[in-house]
Amino acid sequence: MYTWQWRTWSGLPYLTCSILEPWFHGFFTQQFWPRSPLELTKVLQPDADVYRVKQVHGNIVLTPSEIRQESDKLSVPEEAQDFLAQADGLITEQAQQAVWVASADCTPVLIADAKTGQVAAVHAGWRGTAAKIVPQAIARLQSQGSKIQQLRIAMGPAIAGEVYQVSTQVAAEVGNSIITDKSHDDLLNILYSLPNSPLSADPHPGRVRLDVRQVIALQLEQFGISPEQVAIAPHCTYQEPEHFFSYRRDKLKKVQWSGIVSTNIS
Repeated sequence: MYTWQWRTWSGLPYLTCSILEPWFHGFFTQQFWPRSPLELTKVLQPDADVYRVKQVHGNIVLTPSEIRQESDKLSVPEEAQDFLAQADGLITEQAQQAVWVASADCTPVLIADAKTGQVAAVHAGWRGTAAKIVPQAIARLQSQGSKIQQLRIAMGPAIAGEVYQVSTQVAAEVGNSIITDKSHDDLLNILYSLPNSPLSADPHPGRVRLDVRQVIALQLEQFGISPEQVAIAPHCTYQEPEHFFSYRRDKLKKVQWSGIVSTNIS
């Protein structure tokens, strides 16, 4: 339904998704390393103000106003991350604001409101997903006037469920975000039985394969968002070393950035 398209800037590849067509956005590849969001925004919309946070695998979502209260807007050097506001999601408040998240197996989620033009960027690892960070970002957009049916959501390149081995305990923690009040074993059995199960078998005892993006999709469905409002990138950071860093594969502290710029929609 929606297409993912490779684009280039100065010969370097990045991805866009047709579901977010009205907005300047990009899921950038490892080829852009070590460029900062300040530099990458120039690829998308040079006039936009730029916002990022120190990601901590939680479910805090901040606005630019809240970020400015804790740290000057990108006036802090990239190496001085301790001075950045701590969060894993950002939502805009006005037009021409670029919000960015970094990932290296976790899921970058870009959200846009087709009526207001406001956007969000979310970093969703398994911990953030267990804590429902994507629904939290949507709830914050709703508090600013967004309607569920107006939202468009793109989940970028992340480690695919077929290769993401986790403990059954981790799977249960994440699964508890969509199925509650069940014992560990009952919860896993229910997850396995779902039509689009986020779990698959692993040959090692006490281990399963977990599709975090599918869990997020199920969270969104429970939130009242239809599948037609969601696009999931057909790319795996772990299996595509030519394009993406993967912490699980390489154990390197390197990331790729994903960002989107808010706009005025008339």
